[in-house]
Amino acid sequence: MGHRLSKIYTRTGDAGETGLGDGSRVPKESARIRAIGDIDELNSMLGLLLAEDLPAPIREALEGVQHDLFDLGGEVSIPGREAIADSHVVRLEALLDKFNADLPPLKEFILPGGSRAAACAHLVRTVCRRAERSLVALARTEPVSERSRQYLNRLSDLAFVIGRLANRHAGRGDVLWQPGRNADGSGKPAG
Repeated sequence: MGHRLSKIYTRTGDAGETGLGDGSRVPKESARIRAIGDIDELNSMLGLLLAEDLPAPIREALEGVQHDLFDLGGEVSIPGREAIADSHVVRLEALLDKFNADLPPLKEFILPGGSRAAACAHLVRTVCRRAERSLVALARTEPVSERSRQYLNRLSDLAFVIGRLANRHAGRGDVLWQPGRNADGSGKPAG
């Protein structure tokens, strides 16, 4: 393990640049730093979700994902490094298959919400999609691991499924979208 932070402020970023893991300095608004920030925000959102009442298998899976996201942030902070392997993506796919197996098939779109845990899971999903877009944008100008983008893509799907499971755990169902519900201003479905 590398050196630990013994001093939280360094003043080295006061001029609008920050250091990468390889020692190079880049502007704080660069695509690489944006991607790192989005991954960090995603991990923080997972922490918020983990503060909710969740079944043990979901909690265990998400705690593992938090470690993966720290690895991913480290990967992005060192150009050319690859920390996310095929096995990470395969593990998320296996979790998706396992967690989705007992859910009823969707016939309608669902809205983010229901229980507080489900709403948090949907926030995780949307922040994950943003982190994925940031990695795609970075990949337009610099090499980025394809597995890292796949990992975030699968993780957003997993967050969607966990939102559905969180509602069931809370004794609620999916919040179904009702097209045109407020078309006449009554708050009731049109038609």
